[in-house]
Amino acid sequence: MINKRRAFALVAIFLIFGCASAAQHQQKLHSSQERETTVGIVQKEIRTGMSQDQVATILGSPNIVTRDSSGKETWIYDKIATEASYSRDSGGTGLILSLIGVYSREAGAFSTTQKTLTVIVKFNKDGLVESFSYHASKF
Repeated sequence: MINKRRAFALVAIFLIFGCASAAQHQQKLHSSQERETTVGIVQKEIRTGMSQDQVATILGSPNIVTRDSSGKETWIYDKIATEASYSRDSGGTGLILSLIGVYSREAGAFSTTQKTLTVIVKFNKDGLVESFSYHASKF
């Protein structure tokens, strides 16, 4: 009897604490900072004269780093996001229809949207932002 109670308690604890919420799963996804890079953040946060450390803190690691012949670095951020939406509706039986027979219906729609954001940050020889530009698209 005691072993059954222990087993039941262990199963109950596992069910209560073993399941992660959707928010917990999302926190485990790869680099939430990369998903949150937007034109608004670039416009609001990036300024001429900022250091490379400051830019990296705001935008994260760049996808591409190049250096020209005079030693100036250019960082390129290229972000692509896909948003998917699905809507589903189903109906059941009504009072009148249940007298005639069983009635059911289903309808649904699915759509995807892709967004791209390319940010180019050019640094001077001292490692400070000389200029930056960006391009965003949504289709």
